[in-house]
Amino acid sequence: MKKIEPHLSEKTFRGKLFRVIYESGTIGGKLFNVTLISCIVISVLIVSLDSIESVSIRYGKALLYAEWVITILFSIEFALRITCVKKPLKYLFSFMGLVDLLSILPLYLSFFFTGTKYFVVIRTFRILRIFRILKMWNFVEASHQLTKALYISSIKIGVFILFLLVLVVIIGSLMHLIEGGKHGFDSIPHSIYWAIVTLTTVGYGDIAPKTPAGRLFASVIMLLGYGIIAVPTGIVTAELVKFTKIPHAKSVHSCPSCGKEGHDTDAHFCKFCGEKL
Repeated sequence: MKKIEPHLSEKTFRGKLFRVIYESGTIGGKLFNVTLISCIVISVLIVSLDSIESVSIRYGKALLYAEWVITILFSIEFALRITCVKKPLKYLFSFMGLVDLLSILPLYLSFFFTGTKYFVVIRTFRILRIFRILKMWNFVEASHQLTKALYISSIKIGVFILFLLVLVVIIGSLMHLIEGGKHGFDSIPHSIYWAIVTLTTVGYGDIAPKTPAGRLFASVIMLLGYGIIAVPTGIVTAELVKFTKIPHAKSVHSCPSCGKEGHDTDAHFCKFCGEKL
């Protein structure tokens, strides 16, 4: 049986705390995750309601008190996460560590901006609390596969976008030529804008062809747009299918150093920081 670091032994308070916070396989971990997700949802709801002027005027104080309760709970959670990992700085400067910090920092910053002239600045800081919703990525197991699929597909998608850029330049130039520089197609950049809007099937309608030839050409571009939308979706889907065909036996234990999960069952070292598991 794999030996656990002495300070992270399940018999110590720090070890028990680590199991609850970083490992969702335990009963305590599941309860902790459900509670944290509930707090995140409530926090995002508070931020959303506070952005409505009529609600903010009528229930502003109640929302502020609720926000302070949520912020204090997140502050405690943030402190516990730093306490129970072996290398706190590694977690603190990780992506999720920075997200955790951004989720609690704005409300505390309001202490330093109490003047009337700083009111707009305070409101800007409060908007940053929406970063709490990113913490939900900790509880979506499929996000690891999706992230890897997107990363592997990034080169193919990049080439596809480059192809689209060339295509919209050609389409915009042809439409400028067909419409004769009229009906909104007075320049190639405006025509390229129309090509992007049409090819992506957005269709604002602020620029539209008037000539029969222009409308015929536009119809072809609209039909082409439906096929183009499916290309990046197909690229990512193909990578996701590859992941489903490959068995991914993962351990439920987290790294005692950086706190990350997703290691192979036979792994002896963390694939993220190299720490011994």
